[in-house]
Amino acid sequence: MALKPEPTAPFHSVQYALRVLETVSKHGDGVTDAQIARETALSAGHLASLLLTLRREGYVEQIADGAYVVGAALLLLGSGAARRQALETKLQETLMQLRDSVGAAVYFSRYVDGEIRVTQVADGPLTPAVNEWVDFRSSAHASAVGKCLLAQLDQNGRRDHISRHRTPRLTSRTITSEKVLFSKLDAQPATVPVLDLQEYAVGTVCAAVPLTAGSSAGCLALSLPVEDAHRLRSAAETLNRRAAPVLLSMAL
Repeated sequence: MALKPEPTAPFHSVQYALRVLETVSKHGDGVTDAQIARETALSAGHLASLLLTLRREGYVEQIADGAYVVGAALLLLGSGAARRQALETKLQETLMQLRDSVGAAVYFSRYVDGEIRVTQVADGPLTPAVNEWVDFRSSAHASAVGKCLLAQLDQNGRRDHISRHRTPRLTSRTITSEKVLFSKLDAQPATVPVLDLQEYAVGTVCAAVPLTAGSSAGCLALSLPVEDAHRLRSAAETLNRRAAPVLLSMAL
C-alpha cells in the first residue's frame, strides 16, 4: 500500500511532541522547559502548548522544582504484547474523552493489509454506535471512515481496493461511480473532515479526520443520528482539533 504525501497540518505538532519526549527521556533527573526549548529549537509558546498536551495525556510529569520527567503513561509502554495493550488502553481512554466532548460515538480505524479495520469504538447509551448493517470492509465508498482512509492512498492503492470491493448502492445518496468517487477523494482537502451524509445508512451522518503516521493510514471518526446533523460540522471540527493525542499514540 502506498500513501499520498503526508499532510503537514494539522498534525505536524506530533513530530515536535516526539522530539520533546525524546529530550525529556534523556534527562532522567528532570529537565526545565528552558532546556527543552534549547534542545528542540521550539519557541516558548509552542513548547508550552505541547507540554500541556503531554502532561494531560500522562506522557510527561512536572516535579516539585518545575522540571519535567517521563510520565506514567509513557513508562507503561514496555515492549511486545505489554506495549500493545498499554497503547490500546491509553487510546480507549482518549476515545472515551472525545466521545464525551463531542457527544457522539467515536471510532478509530486503520487501513491494514489492504483492508479497512475499525479497531476501537467509544460509544454509550446516549451516543450509540452506528449499526454495521454492511461490513465496513466492503463499504469504503459509502462511509466517512472508508473515504477518509482511501483518500490517504495513492491511485494504485485505491484501484486495488475497489477491484476487490465493488461500490454497490447502499442508500439513494451512495456514490457508485469509481470515477466520481476518486474525483471527490482527490478534491478532499487533507485538513477538512470527510463527511458521510446518509451515504452508508439512512438515518446516520458521520465525519472522519485522517491520521497518517509514516506508512500507516488511520482515521478518527464520529457518528450521529440524522436528527443531530446540525451538530456534525462543529463536532467534526472538535474531533480534528483533538486528534493529535491519538496520532501521537500511533507514532509511539
